Amino acid sequence: AVTARISGRDLGSTVREVKRKLASSRVIPNNVLYTFGGLYEQQQIAFRGLTIILIAAIVLVFLLLLFLYESFRVAFAMLLVPVFAVAGVFIGLWATGTEFNITSRMGMTMVVGIVTEIAIFYYSEFRSLPASEDRLILAGINRMRAISMTAFAAILALMPLALAIGRGAAMQQPLAIAIISGLIFSLPLVLIILPALLVIFEPKVTTQ
Repeated sequence: AVTARISGRDLGSTVREVKRKLASSRVIPNNVLYTFGGLYEQQQIAFRGLTIILIAAIVLVFLLLLFLYESFRVAFAMLLVPVFAVAGVFIGLWATGTEFNITSRMGMTMVVGIVTEIAIFYYSEFRSLPASEDRLILAGINRMRAISMTAFAAILALMPLALAIGRGAAMQQPLAIAIISGLIFSLPLVLIILPALLVIFEPKVTTQ
């Protein structure tokens, strides 16, 4: 067995570079089988577990929305908002050069619940308004300040972790960056994309 210690860089990029070097240099013959163990093996097991948790969270959110509104189309339209927010997390991690690791994936799972709550907040306001053609716009106007302040307050609370301020904060930095990225994308998703999705998937609801 070959062991090594990593200093000054993350585990994922180190293993990827080792794999690339082994493949290009052909130090190990093709008929020799080798595996990566230790922390990397544990990380891969945790990744698979968190992937299952993320999928389960999305399914449970859809069932909750279906139970609340008794409409498959409305539930599906609202489900797309946290799914798009998850895509926004990848953009945020890429823009900040943050590794996609266990803590960032945990933050991604949390984003699903947070953004769904914001979407429900908007849709509840929409349903409470009297029927009119501009009801979707009025709901956004009425709830824009509350939704924005909720997101900004959470972002400010997570900013010290995202900037790795304090002892041990660097370990939680990917989680904070993932959540902040999801919250930033949640604002246009809820206030702009969700009304458009409701018009597309359930036009009757928007005009009744």
